[in-house]
Formats: sequence, C-alpha cells, structure tokens
Amino acid sequence: MPRHTLLVHAHPRTDSLTAQVTDLLHARLKDGGSTVDVLDLYAEGFDPVLRPADEPDWENREKSYSPEVHAHMDRILAADDIVVVFPVWWMAPPAVLKGWIDRVWNYGFAYGRSKPRLGGKRMLWLALMGNTEAEIEQLGLSAVLDLQLRVAVSRFCGIEDSSVAIVHGTELSGVPRALRPQRVRELLKSAEESLNGALPR
Repeated sequence: MPRHTLLVHAHPRTDSLTAQVTDLLHARLKDGGSTVDVLDLYAEGFDPVLRPADEPDWENREKSYSPEVHAHMDRILAADDIVVVFPVWWMAPPAVLKGWIDRVWNYGFAYGRSKPRLGGKRMLWLALMGNTEAEIEQLGLSAVLDLQLRVAVSRFCGIEDSSVAIVHGTELSGVPRALRPQRVRELLKSAEESLNGALPR
C-alpha cells in the first residue's frame, strides 16, 4: 500500500546541498511509490517565533492554536512517514526548524495524551554537517543530535520508529573545484542510503 511522506526542508538557499538532498529524496520517495508533501519552511515563510496563541496550555489539551499551526498539524497527521532534512549550525538544527517543533509539536497534539496521535509513524532526521565523521564523533555531536531529536522529540511524541542520520563532510571549501562535483555525488549517495536504511520499501 502506498505511503504518504511529509518531507521537511530547512535551508534558506535553493541551490544549497541541503536543497539538493531534499530534491533527491523527493524523487526517490516518488519512485518508490510514495506520495510526498514537501514542506519547505523558508519558502513557505514559516514564522518560527512562538507567540501566545501557540504557547501550550497545560490545563487544556484541547486548546485551539493558531490557524497556521493547525494547518501544519494536519500535514503531520496525514503523513505515514516524516523525513526532515537540515544543516547543523552551531551544533544544532536551524532556528526555523526548532521553531517549527516549538510551535507545531504542541501539547494535546503531539504529546499529552494517553494514546499518542503520532504513534505508528516512521521518522528520519537527516542532518548535514561540515565536519568529518571523526570530528563529529570526537565532539559527541551524533549523540547530542540523537538525544535532542530522536529521544526528546520523536520518542517523546510516541514515534518509536525514528532515527537520526548524519551526512558528514559537507564543507566543500577545502575541496578543489575540479573535485567538488564528485564529492557532491558522494554526499547525495550517502543521503539516499540513509533514507533507504530508515524507510525501507
């Protein structure tokens, strides 16, 4: 049975490696028979600032949040799989992605119920990092991202089938220009392998 994927993209530049990875995964998912809803947080002008209308009300899990947030909630509920593609800046996801979590993955919707609404979904957090794999492990960044995203967001919200994958070595400034196209192909292949491993068809 075909699955529906929410593919979240969090990078401001349309020519970035993150955008290329998102485009590749979009094509890969469609080729695999999935329907895909591409949520480009920057292109859609998502406001990451949490304001009173979207602040959780711990005494009312049925609270009505802003129309924008409810529209995003509907897109999440409609998905069987959620794939989030983002760069790592300052050892963390971009502010627009953190704001999407703060505003949309809200009390009464994503958590705060005895039967999680998001249980049964699959999720992949795909992070692009300039550091080498050795540098990432030495700094402990893979463990940090896993705790922040797989444990504190996905699992907390009832998504047990979740993983964090890192495409490392994405900084191209140190790669000779003649070799950059090949390096980009290698990085895209790594991203596709991460998708195949997390969301097998």
